[in-house]
Amino acid sequence: MKRLGSWAGPGLPWIVGPGMLGALYLIFMVVPTERVQGIVQRIFYFHVPAAWAAFLGFVVVSVASALFLWSGRAAYDRVARAAAELGMIFCTLVLLTGPIWARPIWGAWWTWDPRLTMTVILWTIYAAYLLLRSFGGADEAVARYAAVLGIVGALDIPLIMISVRLWRGMHPSVIGARPGEGGLADPSMRFTLFYTGLCFVLLFVWMLLVRLRVLRVEDEIEAIHRRIHPA
Repeated sequence: MKRLGSWAGPGLPWIVGPGMLGALYLIFMVVPTERVQGIVQRIFYFHVPAAWAAFLGFVVVSVASALFLWSGRAAYDRVARAAAELGMIFCTLVLLTGPIWARPIWGAWWTWDPRLTMTVILWTIYAAYLLLRSFGGADEAVARYAAVLGIVGALDIPLIMISVRLWRGMHPSVIGARPGEGGLADPSMRFTLFYTGLCFVLLFVWMLLVRLRVLRVEDEIEAIHRRIHPA
């Protein structure tokens, strides 16, 4: 973990920075305007990768939480906490870009579509997770309760992914749609989507490693404080 954290400084920024600039160039200069939805469809290239990064973050929370409950190692708990914070950032970005996309397409900023509703539920679960971690204190029991919540919350992700087909809501299934029906007709659209998704994933990894370094230092400072000022 320490080696990964040290590599985050000199390595990943030089990959993520130019990569994101390349993504912006593809989105605004290369991909054609979608015939059905128009120019507003370009927000799709931010909305969907942000959702992928959010899902990745919450899956990491779930896995790290399970490992923490199994082993009791504080390092896994730090991974879960850091991933939850970043997952919330990307999930919030999803909930902000979605209405901007929806307003000109649906004529409303928000509808209680199944996928939107379940994404809000996902956001709420991990908001509760972070509140528990922030205000529950440093008790190990609190960390274990939060770990259980982190595992349960990730169960919402598969439901979000299949909700369009399961409940037939208004939310478009752009990747699965056929050309001419709001899908990605041009090959450059799919390339841009997956390229941007990769950039978002690398951004998530970089931010995760940086946040882990901060949390580790905070834990070391807290340990020193407890030794100097024992209860």
